[in-house]
Amino acid sequence: NFVLTQPSSVSGSPGQKVTISCTRSSGNIGSYYVHWYQQRPGSAPTTVIYNDNQRPSGVPDRFSGSIDSSSNSASLTISGLQSEDEADYYCQSYDSSASHTVLRTMGK
Repeated sequence: NFVLTQPSSVSGSPGQKVTISCTRSSGNIGSYYVHWYQQRPGSAPTTVIYNDNQRPSGVPDRFSGSIDSSSNSASLTISGLQSEDEADYYCQSYDSSASHTVLRTMGK
């Protein structure tokens, strides 16, 4: 098994770009697809990125995913941050332990 580590929290102001990293503890980040989930308070998680960089229908193109082999990590980038993006974000890969990041939007 391996562990995926995310920052405990990130924050940004509306309109900014924020990136959430997800670092794999051992093995190659490219060995298995990485998926990203958004969970708003009181709601079930929804997929925002699957298979490293694919967006489900209905997810805005402000959300993007990438893989960086040099740092053995995946990233979720949200551009044009909106207040509705405030949520918990989880990365997941095959046989990985759970990890998540709280995203807070600052100001109006």
